[in-house]
Amino acid sequence: MNRFNHLLEKGRALLKRPWFKWPVLIMSTFIGLSVIVFLFIIYGGRLIVDEKALVLPATTLVVTEDGDYAGRLYQENRQLVSLDEIPEHVREAFIAIEDRRFYSHAGVDFKSVMRAVYRDIITLDKAEGASTITQQLAKNLFLTNDKSWMRKTREVMATIYLERHYTKNDILAFYLNEVYFGHGIHGIGAAADYFFGKSVEELSVAEGALLAGIINAPNYYSPHIDEERALERRNLVISQMEKAGYLETEEMLSTQGQTLTVVDPVDPNLPWIDDYLELVIREAEELYQISRSELQRGGYQITVYLDPIAQKIAYEQVQNDDFFHGSEDDIEVAFALLDQEYGQLRAALGGRDFSIGDQHRAHVERQPGSVIKPLAVYGPALSEEYAPYTMLDDSERDYDGYQVRNVDEHYQGEVSMHDAVAVSKNTSAVWLLDQIGISTSKNYLEKMQMDLSDDDGLALGLGGLTYGLTPLQVAEGYRTFIHDGEWVAAHTIAKIEDRHGQVIAEANPITHQVFTKQAAWYMLRMLENVVDEGTAQAGEYSKALAGKTGTTQHPQVSGQAKDSWFAGVTPDYVTSLWIGYDTSDEEHYLTEGSRAPTELTKAILTAIDQEQPLTTEFTLPSGVEELPEPIELPVIDDLDVSFKLGGWRLIQAELSWTSANDERVIYHVYQVADSGDSDQFLGRVEGEDHFTLTDISVFDDSSYYVVPYNPLTDRTGTPSNQITLSLY
Repeated sequence: MNRFNHLLEKGRALLKRPWFKWPVLIMSTFIGLSVIVFLFIIYGGRLIVDEKALVLPATTLVVTEDGDYAGRLYQENRQLVSLDEIPEHVREAFIAIEDRRFYSHAGVDFKSVMRAVYRDIITLDKAEGASTITQQLAKNLFLTNDKSWMRKTREVMATIYLERHYTKNDILAFYLNEVYFGHGIHGIGAAADYFFGKSVEELSVAEGALLAGIINAPNYYSPHIDEERALERRNLVISQMEKAGYLETEEMLSTQGQTLTVVDPVDPNLPWIDDYLELVIREAEELYQISRSELQRGGYQITVYLDPIAQKIAYEQVQNDDFFHGSEDDIEVAFALLDQEYGQLRAALGGRDFSIGDQHRAHVERQPGSVIKPLAVYGPALSEEYAPYTMLDDSERDYDGYQVRNVDEHYQGEVSMHDAVAVSKNTSAVWLLDQIGISTSKNYLEKMQMDLSDDDGLALGLGGLTYGLTPLQVAEGYRTFIHDGEWVAAHTIAKIEDRHGQVIAEANPITHQVFTKQAAWYMLRMLENVVDEGTAQAGEYSKALAGKTGTTQHPQVSGQAKDSWFAGVTPDYVTSLWIGYDTSDEEHYLTEGSRAPTELTKAILTAIDQEQPLTTEFTLPSGVEELPEPIELPVIDDLDVSFKLGGWRLIQAELSWTSANDERVIYHVYQVADSGDSDQFLGRVEGEDHFTLTDISVFDDSSYYVVPYNPLTDRTGTPSNQITLSLY
């Protein structure tokens, strides 16, 4: 005890001496700081590592229902793969060239570090790295590329954190999915597809070695830049694999003797795809609350209803300048093609040269012109008490200051709905809208999600709207006529899967019953007549087609058009096509109206039909009556009469005439009365060309005539010539 006290006192004495005290304090401080720094480096990695960065941005793949490629959305073009999907020989190639002791070190290879430090001291600069795979991952995810001791320290801190919190296999998987291969390709999944046109599971030893060799300097070793350098680098990787014990010498030599198997780069961004992808993005945002930025990094797989053939055909057809007639060259187009059965959007164009993020014109409201008439007037009227051959007013009228005229300035006084639709009578449409009521019309439009709350005037019947309708809305509306009056929201997405393959969204489109089943069929048949004999005869298409044209007048240039439309219905598809300028002014106007979109639509359908034959005829749905063909009343100018014997009256007479070739025509027979009296109705015959007169007098002269009658329109035709029955 005395000895211990003696040493303690001696130590205190030494501490009081300056030559001993300060070195001890400095050494203690240094050791203390070193411990603190060491602990900070060991445990401070959490300040460097951002766990969110470990959720790597991944490409969202868009595929068709058949699983075919339809497009991709990304910030970084990366296809995430699991470590199990990567062949062992591919993993070994990266380890052999980048970090041979990957599975044995703790994240930092101190042997390599000491060698690098020695060379840095010799060169008096930060000349050589000694980065392990974990360090490279830490640097790429959390740090910049500057060469400094501070950055290197932060890299070590992040590396230690990763090694403490993740397994070696986790780190290797992160690394192989993160690493950059040049050409905008991130991760080995996308690299396998880009360089070899195959999945990562199919990579050979030589192909894996080539990819491992590229990452050291992608812009230098890429086979698409210099095949010779790429081959030399690949063979170096293969030799390193042999040195690491991954390959036998014989296998190394045979593998090095293989040629490069890279494929030519394929541009996945087909020019006709962007129009459709933009609508997919918008639908994902609006219906499923997945933002555009999340789609570009989330690694989803979206199955869509795209028909690539129809989409490409539509794109190619709108490049033809022959369909565009205007004062300036920058005429635009919007097009939508729906599957009639389910309302799935099969093709869409947002312009003639559309790119993702541009204004998508299929979503832009335009004045629809006469295209709205079947939706706002005739469809509702047929669903109420009106029939296809109901007679409508056709005269120039003034409705409290709103004057309505026909484009051709031709008026018949009255016309059947069937004929008014065919020639697009403005007067008849507005008159009928006034009869059924604007509120009734808007009730039907609202069922099709057409909000026209700001439009309360009769101009609605001619498409004179405050804001207008979009081409997609028009297509959705016209689908009701081919699908029993049912409306469905057009949709592009069948389902969405997350990066783990879990289905997170599936199509469940909104539907409404708008028109009666019978009204829809009548309207379809009348629209078919518009194509056959009415305003939509322009162009050529040999299969079944119904449709309606629409043209709006230019507000500043008299006699020219602002918007031109054609909405088409086939047994397979429903189409809507708009042509016009983004901005219409005195310098921008169309010199041709609805003829152009009608011809263009028929050209698109014809080209589709050549690739995948379309249906020839419409099929009458069950439970509905067919629309009767219109009745053409004959003009009778050959009425004749003759005596004949027979019957209980010995003498009879028979009227005869040339009848129409339509047994539905009814003939009313009249006897001319004496002056001042009404002519006497004698009877009627249906589909006949004669009428027997039984109550006659051979001593009196009597005159007769026949009037044809149309039972569909409840209208009579022109009376025939009068014929006199006389013995003399």
